[in-house]
Amino acid sequence: MFLSISTVLFVIVGVATAAGPSSNQIKNLVTFGDSYTDAMQTGDGGTAWPTYAAGYGNFTLFPFAKAGASCSNNLTSTPFLSVAEGQVPLYLSEKNAGTIHVPPQETIYTLWIGTNDVGANAILTGHQAPGVTVVDTTACAVNWVKTLYQTGARNFLFQNMIPLQHTPMYSPNAYPNRYWTAARNTTEWSLTMTELVSSGNTLAKLMLQDLTPTLPGAHVGLFDSYALFTDMIAHPQNYLNGTAPLNVTDAINACIFQVDEPTSGPADCTTATGTDKDSFLWWDEVHPSEQADRVVAREITAAIKRTSSRWTTWLS
Repeated sequence: MFLSISTVLFVIVGVATAAGPSSNQIKNLVTFGDSYTDAMQTGDGGTAWPTYAAGYGNFTLFPFAKAGASCSNNLTSTPFLSVAEGQVPLYLSEKNAGTIHVPPQETIYTLWIGTNDVGANAILTGHQAPGVTVVDTTACAVNWVKTLYQTGARNFLFQNMIPLQHTPMYSPNAYPNRYWTAARNTTEWSLTMTELVSSGNTLAKLMLQDLTPTLPGAHVGLFDSYALFTDMIAHPQNYLNGTAPLNVTDAINACIFQVDEPTSGPADCTTATGTDKDSFLWWDEVHPSEQADRVVAREITAAIKRTSSRWTTWLS
């Protein structure tokens, strides 16, 4: 049997439009992750991206991300509320108690995690639980989708890791800072971080592609934070708009310490102010700037509203 061209086009278009939620479907944004997403204890020195996204998209925001979080404290332990043991249980507690109202078809869930799993005091420096690798931390993050699906969630946006090797913390030109003052081989750290991030992101994509067909009725999107930040680094003029020269290597709030100096002591700090801040990609040695977060918010909103698919691949 032969299909007409119009039939083939109908099938192709139908499949394409079926992927992801419809343009006006989402009313609620529920966010999980670390300081990159924490809307209360913001990591960018200003307003976090979920708050901007809620405004841009007219979403009701339910923020559960916590600064310092890892995916699971059973894998890479931090003294903060992890996604698996803290944030998801807190969300479920509030949902089951009726203190938040999140109809499945009108709600999308986002996760941006990994920085505290692969970084200093975790996998990079050998401080993870015995035997744990980036395979385990990535599987934990992907399992977040399955866990929430089993509780009724149906729309997901998974944000992969940014190119951490380009942050002031993990670049070859890194200096002793508020997050790490011990002696280190900065070139080795940068190369290792490149491998960890690239491996973790590739694993996440493969795992999500494997998981998604087992979740009937779900819309699962992969937001390519790595590609977005790589483009911001390569073409800052398209994203940064401050009054100082555009800067993708230094930080707005940078503090240089001496090797092994306690971070409680004095440091050589420089801080950009006013509209100069919007010329920088990084807020401090680890975190994106508020201007970078405005870009993230804009692109996340565009993905949810289906006005752009540049950085998002809908797997279902």
